[in-house]
Amino acid sequence: MLFALNASRALGLRVAEALGASLAAHEERDFEDGEHKVRPLDCVSGRDVYVVQSLYGEAGQSVNDKLVRLLFLLGAIRDAGAARVTALVPYFAYARKDARTQPNDPLTTRYVAQLIEALGVDCVLALEVHNPAAFQNAFRIRAEHLSCTGAFAALLASRTDQNVVVVSPDPGGFKRADQLRLSLGRRLGREVGLALMEKRRAHGKMTAGRLVGEVAGMTAIIVDDIVASGGTLAAAAAACRAQGAKDVVAAAAHGLFVSPANQVLATDAISRILVTDSVPPFRLDAETFRDRIEIVSIAPLIAQAVGRLNSGGSLADLAA
Repeated sequence: MLFALNASRALGLRVAEALGASLAAHEERDFEDGEHKVRPLDCVSGRDVYVVQSLYGEAGQSVNDKLVRLLFLLGAIRDAGAARVTALVPYFAYARKDARTQPNDPLTTRYVAQLIEALGVDCVLALEVHNPAAFQNAFRIRAEHLSCTGAFAALLASRTDQNVVVVSPDPGGFKRADQLRLSLGRRLGREVGLALMEKRRAHGKMTAGRLVGEVAGMTAIIVDDIVASGGTLAAAAAACRAQGAKDVVAAAAHGLFVSPANQVLATDAISRILVTDSVPPFRLDAETFRDRIEIVSIAPLIAQAVGRLNSGGSLADLAA
């Protein structure tokens, strides 16, 4: 059975369509004092149940609102006798805070994991988290990490000329960029280049350093997990152009596009930005970015993962 909370219903419907199924019925009810409840309306007793909820903030529901609603539905499904409960959380909030960088810092990734575990959930699946190892290690239950590398590579290979290089906008994303390089290379049938942007700390702020790798005369594909304000992406694009890249395309799993992304990403340095539908790009100015934003649906990928989880299969090769 597949449920999707109201905030992620559009994505849930796409996943259901990819599965050849329909969404199960549930109720979400708001009370005048700000409290709310959520419950399954279809019988879940003895069933293998999946719940879709992407944890990004928007008008009307904050990140925390969505998290609590997800927790309540997962708990209600478990209490109603489901045989197995899986949380499908394409954008997993708080996953960027997985280490203490200052004294007494919270480990919010682990705390959210503990909340989910306390409800008796059997498995959690997330897409392209900031640090997959930290995400999986935060859980004591099964935690699966999906990469959208294959989805991006398939699209890029159909539209990219032969002179292409994949660029990581910071050292932390080097492995992600290398995975895209390999996947794209398999589809193009040849070797694809790799470049890396250094980062430097000056006056307490991170700034772009030098670009390591050859991009001159090539289409540079900058890949990242999240686009928030767009500063890192814009800096990497400017560096690629300065080194002679003939075109720059960006690909990021989660397009948060928080302020001031509308201004920062309005640069001509980036011709196209690919994001998935884990987070709708509702914060971007529709007119400015009409021809520059392309959404790649992750519904088929999630549907494949659900099929394998349901049959006891492995998800290891889904990123290829």
